[in-house]
Parts: sequence; structure tokens; C-alpha cells
Amino acid sequence: MYFICFIIFFPFLAVLLMLPQRRSTRLRTFVASGCAFLNMAACIAGAAIVWTGRTLPGGNGENNTFLMHPFVPNLAVICGEIFLMVLVFYYAIRYRKIYAALLSAAGTLPVLRLDLIHNRAKTAEEPYLRIDDFSALMFLLVGVVGGLIIIYANGYIKDYHEHHKEFKDRSGWFLAMLFVFIGAINSLIVSDNLGWMFFFWEITSICSFLLIGYNKQKQAIDNSFKALWMKLLGGLGFTVAILYSELALHIDTLSRLTADTTPEGKAAVALPVIMLAFAALTKSAQMPFCGWLLGAMVAPTPTSALLHGATMVKAGVYLLLRLSPVMNGMLSGTMVMIIGGFTFFAASMMAIATSDGKRVLAHSTVSNLGLICACAGVGLPESVWAGTMLILFHAVSKSLMFLCVGAVENCTGSRNIEDMHGLIVRLPHLATAMIIGICGMSLAPFGMLVAKWAALKSFVDAGNIALILFLVFGSATTTFYWTKWLGKLFAVLHNTERIPETVHKNEWAAIIPLAGLVVMLMFLFPAISAYVIQPILGQSFPDAGVQRVISSSDMYIMMIMLAIIVLLPVLGYFMNRARSKKHSDKFVLTYMSGANAGDDRHFINSYGQPESVYMANWYITNWFGELVLMKPCLIAASGIIAVFLVIAIGGAI
Repeated sequence: MYFICFIIFFPFLAVLLMLPQRRSTRLRTFVASGCAFLNMAACIAGAAIVWTGRTLPGGNGENNTFLMHPFVPNLAVICGEIFLMVLVFYYAIRYRKIYAALLSAAGTLPVLRLDLIHNRAKTAEEPYLRIDDFSALMFLLVGVVGGLIIIYANGYIKDYHEHHKEFKDRSGWFLAMLFVFIGAINSLIVSDNLGWMFFFWEITSICSFLLIGYNKQKQAIDNSFKALWMKLLGGLGFTVAILYSELALHIDTLSRLTADTTPEGKAAVALPVIMLAFAALTKSAQMPFCGWLLGAMVAPTPTSALLHGATMVKAGVYLLLRLSPVMNGMLSGTMVMIIGGFTFFAASMMAIATSDGKRVLAHSTVSNLGLICACAGVGLPESVWAGTMLILFHAVSKSLMFLCVGAVENCTGSRNIEDMHGLIVRLPHLATAMIIGICGMSLAPFGMLVAKWAALKSFVDAGNIALILFLVFGSATTTFYWTKWLGKLFAVLHNTERIPETVHKNEWAAIIPLAGLVVMLMFLFPAISAYVIQPILGQSFPDAGVQRVISSSDMYIMMIMLAIIVLLPVLGYFMNRARSKKHSDKFVLTYMSGANAGDDRHFINSYGQPESVYMANWYITNWFGELVLMKPCLIAASGIIAVFLVIAIGGAI
């Protein structure tokens, strides 16, 4: 019990150490980095204990359930819920966003009343916390990736305020909120009680609201409230699920809600499951709720990386994968499949017409989360395998990409992909890390593509033609925008000059390990599948007789892919060396629409004046831009969700 308490409470203790240190100092950097490393070590140790088959100290049974008297912790949760509601009321009144206060009250007050009754009525000890293989994996993911992001934030936030002197320096508060985020996600992962899950769910919503509005500019405030009301709306769905589960079904834990996977058992919990799925869709930024994630781009890059990569959005898909066994063949599963598949395809199309690096990553995040949601909705063992793999590889690769884009922006003053022309020469180290991240997101045999293959197999087994089409065409558009970005990094004009890499050691301390993790996971994912993901499937589908998703023939294919990745650069090196011995070096000036000025950077136009050479991508904004696609996609997704919720509520009544 002490071990799990450390994992939950230590990030909140780090908050108390961060808040007094407003300015960037060596002491603050040391304390923040030290706390991040300690949190990582605790999460790694906890995951190792679970995966080696041992029971955590204070744990009971193979699922490591933790028994406790509910009165004192429930009282703390009640006080926390009141504080969060008052905090939302304060900001809603201050910025005249009364709708946020109404949504907060509608979601919190019924749960508060239920908690008070619950606290008086219960005297026996019962399990409120649980750690199994899936929660151990999420612990490891949040602890390692989240910790590295916090280490990166130490150096980044200093540069951020040097470049944006118009914003008030609240970097100590910023780091404190990052730790609150980590603590809330850790607590959510281990919570089995629905009321506790709701409390930590709301903490993450309000933390993201505060972080998105960090610089307090009008756009940041508006985007932060957009994120808040969407997540509070999802929280309202969570509230309905809790009320129905406890009052009608007398179920107050997630494990009991998902325990009975017979047709009768799934039908009994249909309403709370679809309401929890609705809450998860809002948290995972699925259409029509993707606007909050796209608006989060106004926040500093560590916020974007934490929201998109390791924590916030992963909370939603984590809940959906937990619910997956009872969504199979049900109305909730159909809703999640359709919304997830549609979001995957639509968001990837919109990414084609986007040149802002962080916004491309945002669309990519929404798209990949849609694929994970679709996998959860299918509810088969191989689809859960694919969804879990996608969570793992997406968190590492996407966090790396966000940190690289933030570092490039600090070096060049721009995060536009068009301004990353020839970055492999101008900023070779950052460009190399960025290339690794792009490969991790889009190329074989990196895990994202392998997981998409498993998702396709599960969609075929489920006989869902629409999902197959969404995956095929969505993957094609995904390859298109990643290839454009990759080509821009390699597009080098003669005499392209290198520029100073003004990247702090703290930033490199996060970027290098993340790049190493992407490469390492490429080699280790067969072992991860066998020793981490397969046990998760066994716990989620205890009666299904789960087979291995990766067969020996698949392993041979992947080994060939790995060999090709290693051999191609070596072969290219020796071929280039042989060519250079046979032929003298000769540079040919680039052909331009006018006479080359001789420096390969300018040409002479029809007026006899030099013009700078600039090669740009085509973004097809008239066909795939947000202005063209976003509105009809949001309307369609809103209609789909509304129909499913009305049917579910009508069936329950």
C-alpha cells in the first residue's frame, strides 16, 4: 500500500516544491529533474513487480486489489470535487463563461450527493484501487514519457519566455501543473472505483484548461474554455454512468462493470457503458470534440506533448480499451467504431492541407486516437492488441515529434514545415531525431505500422467493410503528409548553411532518450507483444482462449524488414564511396525558371533582378483544408453520436 501511495502522491508533493520557485534557476532545474526521475523510477519498479508476477506491497491477489476503509479517502475526494467545482465557478465568472459553471455543477453535484450517501452507508472495507498488467503498462508509459517531458520543459520554458517577453513568466507554476497532471493520471490509472475515477478524470480536465490558457492571451483563454466545456460535457456522461451503475445496478467499480461478457451481462450494463464511452470520446478528442485538442496548440510545447502524447488523450482510450470486452457487438461498440474510424480518416485528410508543424501533429494525434477508438469498439482480442500497441508507440513517437518541433521553433523562430527546408544540414541533430519520430509514426517495421496491420486483420475478422475502407484510405493519407514533411527535411540546396542549435541540455536529456526508445521499441516489440500485451489480453478476455497475435511467419517478415533497414544505409555508403573513386566530384547548378545567379540560391527573373529560390509543398487547401472539411465532419459526427445516445437512453427507460 505504501508503494502505490508513493506513486500517487509523490507528483503532488513535487508541486509544493515547484510553486515557490517562479524563476528558472539551477536549484529549480535540479529539483524538477530529480522529482521526474524519482517518479520514473517508481513507475518502472511498479511495472516490473507486476510483470514478474509478484504482488505489490499491501496488494491482495493476482490483480493487486487494495482494500481500505472508504470513509477517510472518500471524504478527501468529496472535498476535492467541491474545490474543483468552485475553481471552475471562479474562472467562469471571471471570464464570463457561465456555461462552464453550469456544466460543472450538473456533473459534480449529483456525484457529490451520491458520495455523501455512499460514505454514510458503507462501513466494510472494499477494493478501491487495482493494478494489473494494463495499468502497469500505462504507469510505465506515463512515468517515463511524462517524466522526460518535464525534464525537457525546464530548458524549453526558459527559452519560451526569452522569445515571448510579452507573457508573464509563471514557469514555476507551469512545472507544478505538469506534475499535477502526472499525479492525476497515475491516480486515474489505478482507480477501480467509478467515483474516484470521475474525480481524477475531472482533475485532468481542469489541469489541461489551466495549461492551455497559460499565457492568458485572448486566443489562449478562448481555446482553454473550449477544452473545458467539451470535457465537462464528457464528465456529465460519466456522471450519468455512475448514477445508473450505483443506483440501478448496485455496481461501483469498473472491474465489476466489465466482468460479465455474456450477452445478458452486456445488455444489463449497456447504458453506463455507452455513457462512459461518450466521456472517453470527448477526452480522446474524437469528432465532434476534436476542436479542443487543435486549440491546445497555443500552449507551450511541453503542454502539447503531455496532452497529445502521454497523458490526457491516453486516458480516454485507456478507458475505452477497458470497456472493450463489453462493447463487442453492442450499441456502444458500434458508436465507438464508427466515430473512431471516421475520425481517423477525416483528421488525416485535414493534416494534408496543414503546414504548421504542431497543428499537423495535432491532426495526426486525433487521427491515430480515432484508430485506437475503432479498435476498442470492435472488442476482439486482436483489436485490443492493436489498440494497446498503438497507445505505446504513438505516445513515444508523438512526444518525440512535439519536443523536436518545439526545439526547432526556439532555434529558427518558426514551426512551419515549409521553414524546415534542408533542416538535415541546418540543424542536423534535431533533424535526425525528427526523422526517427516520423519513421516511428509511419514506416515499417516500426510499431505503428505493425499495429495498423493487426487492426486491419481485426476489422476483417469483424466483417466491418466501413472500418476497412477508413483504415486503408486513412493510412494512405497519413503516409502522404508524413512523406511531405520528411522530404522537406531532406530537400537541401547547394551551400545550405548550418545554424546554431540553441538547445538546452535539459531538452536533449528528453529528446535523445525518446529517440532511443523509438528505435529500441522497433526491435523489442515482438517481446513486448509476448510478455506485456498478451497477458493484458488474457486478463481482459479470460474465457476467450486468446491466441498469439504475432505468428512465426510474421516474425520472419519483420526480421527481413529490420535487416533491410540496417543494410540499405551501409550499401548506400559503399556505393557512394565507389562512385567517388571512379568519378571526380562535380556540382551541377540547379535548373531554375530563369538564369541561375551562380550561388544556387537565386535566379535572375525577367526584369533582370535576383530572386530567392524557394521550393514548397502543395497543400491542396481547396480540397482537404479545415475550412472545407471540418464543419461537415463535425455535423455528421454530432448526428451519429446523438442518434446512438438517444437509442441507448430510450432502451434503458
